[in-house]
Amino acid sequence: MNSLEYSPIACQSLQVTVVGAGNVGRTLAQRLVQQNVANVVLLDIVPGLPQGIALDLMSAQSVEEYDSKIVGTNDYEATAGSDVVVITAGLPRKPGMSRDDLLGKNANIVAQAARETLRYSPNAILIVVTNPLDVMTYLAWKVTGLPSQRVIGMAGVLDSARLKAFIAMKLGACPSDINTLVLGGHGDLMLPLPRYCTVSGVPITELIPPQTIAELVERTRNGGAEIAALLQTGTAYYAPASSAGVMVESILRNQSRILPAATYLDGMYGLKDIFLGVPCRLGCRGVEDILEVQLTPEEKDALHLSAEAVRRNIDVALAMVSDD
Repeated sequence: MNSLEYSPIACQSLQVTVVGAGNVGRTLAQRLVQQNVANVVLLDIVPGLPQGIALDLMSAQSVEEYDSKIVGTNDYEATAGSDVVVITAGLPRKPGMSRDDLLGKNANIVAQAARETLRYSPNAILIVVTNPLDVMTYLAWKVTGLPSQRVIGMAGVLDSARLKAFIAMKLGACPSDINTLVLGGHGDLMLPLPRYCTVSGVPITELIPPQTIAELVERTRNGGAEIAALLQTGTAYYAPASSAGVMVESILRNQSRILPAATYLDGMYGLKDIFLGVPCRLGCRGVEDILEVQLTPEEKDALHLSAEAVRRNIDVALAMVSDD
């Protein structure tokens, strides 16, 4: 069944598989069931871990008064019939590590998870959270052969949320009044766009001095590393889980929200054959539309520089998987 034949009716089954019961995966599972977005199958290779988390969340059901169910499993067969699969499995980065440092460890983990879940849920939409995110998203698309609109990387929502938080803290403003936009790869070369950032419709360029904006941009680029350094033994998981949850909800409820996410570019922004963070419309078919915002020459150069960094790592990842 190709993407054009993928019916919105299928989304009414409301089952999500979350691969990986680490901090991001278990927090995402919690958000999905407590907000009654979907029933969840939580999968992990560690015996007993997903089962224990699922039992704990089901025990909370009568207190929180949610109806969605969660099942923990170590068996991919139990994930059959899922409408959305979210891959969070893989090693998290530690203080001092870049996201790219995880490439060798996580390439085969993501490839196996993508193949196995799609074996039992061939019509699913795939969301990748594992780092290095843009590379892992391309890899998952390549090894599954899915239509590109059914494979999406999470990071743009997260990076934009971090910029929104930093602006809110600087201005003492309500975060819900702030809109932000971050393009590019989920790494040091991501491209926050201050002129597209507003507070109740007012551009932040009219509210914050240029030097302060530059500091907020740099803090956004290093947001994950800042949290990892503070935690010392782990990395961020609340915001990544919430970001993935928003994407899942937009897909399952066919909300067609415009969200920045790593999606396949085939000419948009002058880029081809790459997954990179850009604004896109997410609905029941996955990526329903890609929005091409106007960039200055300097912004376009920065976006292409970010893309080249992603492309170099894609070649490395594909070689690792092909050698498997």
